[in-house]
Amino acid sequence: MKIVVIGGTGLIGSGVVAHLVEHGHEAVAASPNSGVNTITGEGIAEALAGADVVVDVSNSPSFADDDVLAFFTTSTSNLLAAEREAGVAHHVALSIVGTDRLPDSGYLRAKVAQERLIEDGGVPYTIVRATQFFEFAARIADEATVDGTARVSTGIMQPIAAAEVSAAAARVAEEPAVGGIVEIGGPERIPMDEFVRRILAARGDARPVVSDADAPYFGTVLTGDELSPGAGARLSALTFDEWLASPAATPPAAAPAPAPAPAAAAAAAPAK
Repeated sequence: MKIVVIGGTGLIGSGVVAHLVEHGHEAVAASPNSGVNTITGEGIAEALAGADVVVDVSNSPSFADDDVLAFFTTSTSNLLAAEREAGVAHHVALSIVGTDRLPDSGYLRAKVAQERLIEDGGVPYTIVRATQFFEFAARIADEATVDGTARVSTGIMQPIAAAEVSAAAARVAEEPAVGGIVEIGGPERIPMDEFVRRILAARGDARPVVSDADAPYFGTVLTGDELSPGAGARLSALTFDEWLASPAATPPAAAPAPAPAPAAAAAAAPAK
């Protein structure tokens, strides 16, 4: 099959492309750098010519509430219109477990809007909701740190390695559209404060972590297990400790500091 991966050069997308190529598909990594811009519409029709499946793992460059909503609604609307025109048989989109249970998060409200567009978009679809990635544990710690102390939610999560998300999204792309949601997650339920303590300990970071049930998680307060998948989810086997002991957990080498970015563009967001 010809499968176009929107956001195909990013953390998840590059893994999706690699899996699809390994399985013998024609996988096209589409991004603004390759001349495909889902906001302006540039290059979409050309990229989708002859495509059987589109996998959308793109993400907004800014996570300010209005910006992220505009990105996901505009990008998804443009994609779906081009897919209807091209006769694409399956639209796969990466979303987040808990999206519809945490309305105080502007980012997750935008993902809900994206999902609604897909459901009503006239293209057979599968929405893949993933839990938080292992790779973002340190970023959660950094966002929760004030005056050298990380104050972290005690909410329950079931994190997963980014590589496992890529593999799962690639498998879904090879399957018929389900017209609904597939949830994926890791094998362990872990309180978020423990998740953060374990990544900091593994990296020799002595920052104290304070458990706080009222601590916000990217603008919303967790009251339980909103970030954990439900019954029937597809669970990976790789545990957090196994990932921590692997080369994938090694932080990238420091790069020269870029020019200062606008605060909104530098903000973190859940999962993607």
